[in-house]
Amino acid sequence: MPTGHENAGYRRLFGGDGLTFGAGFPITGTNRSMPDVGAEIQLAQRAETLGFDGLWARDVPTYWPKFGDAGQTFDTWPWLSHVAAHTDEIALGTSSVVLPLRHPIHVAKSAATVDQLSDGRLVLGVASGDRDPEYAAFGVEREDRGALFREAVETVRALWREDFVEREGQWGHLAGDLDLVPTPTTETIPLLPTGNARQSDAWIAEHGDGWLFYHLPEPTLESYLEQWREAAGEKPFAIAVRVEFADDPGAEPEPLHLGYRAGMEWFQDYFERLDALGLDHVIVSVENENAERGLERFADGILARH
Repeated sequence: MPTGHENAGYRRLFGGDGLTFGAGFPITGTNRSMPDVGAEIQLAQRAETLGFDGLWARDVPTYWPKFGDAGQTFDTWPWLSHVAAHTDEIALGTSSVVLPLRHPIHVAKSAATVDQLSDGRLVLGVASGDRDPEYAAFGVEREDRGALFREAVETVRALWREDFVEREGQWGHLAGDLDLVPTPTTETIPLLPTGNARQSDAWIAEHGDGWLFYHLPEPTLESYLEQWREAAGEKPFAIAVRVEFADDPGAEPEPLHLGYRAGMEWFQDYFERLDALGLDHVIVSVENENAERGLERFADGILARH
């Protein structure tokens, strides 16, 4: 059974009772061009002081205009290393590393490096990918991504846990004469498969340290949580939600892509309902012309109640 519970980031996100909250990069909202590095770091530090529990970076190798955005633009590993150097205790997460497009030895080494540099604050969301042209660009057969995902999970776990691993896969062959350095701060960095990742629920429950999902309507989320608890026990479940506060605190919700625009009172009730359902963590993207003010409004209205 996967562990990872001694990892400092995992404990920060999932070690207590009740719902916790993280902020997703780019916090400035700039997701089609390069965000301002200084502004992003200042906002990351502000999120930590306000009481957010995690900062989440997306893994988007290329910009595909048809899909709509380029994530936070910067490559996941150097970006999280930079964030780690400018924060203290907040968890650092990926949402999510596209395993079929990355060599598992590179993933294992890069993740272990960030984990060491951050004093064990790294939690890895991992995914099979969803931008079709990238598979051809990386020489990967799209139909193989489910098998490649499983191979990568098994390989990075082995590289973290064992010395001089002997293993073979579509990615290559390890004959037992090479070792990985560095290794993580704990036996394994927690892995959270994202979406279905081309796997069965049973596989995710067995091999994941939790499950990271996209925004789900409440009835669907309740159903998923019930099935997840039956399959995985107390392993955590997390989702991502876009949040835009209306000027009227009593405004009813209007659906956005992967979230809502609504008044503060509705959002307070909404997150209390998610907490009551047993959800463990929410990655929020707060839509606001002034990004810092958006974080502050969320902290004052939502974090203070949890």
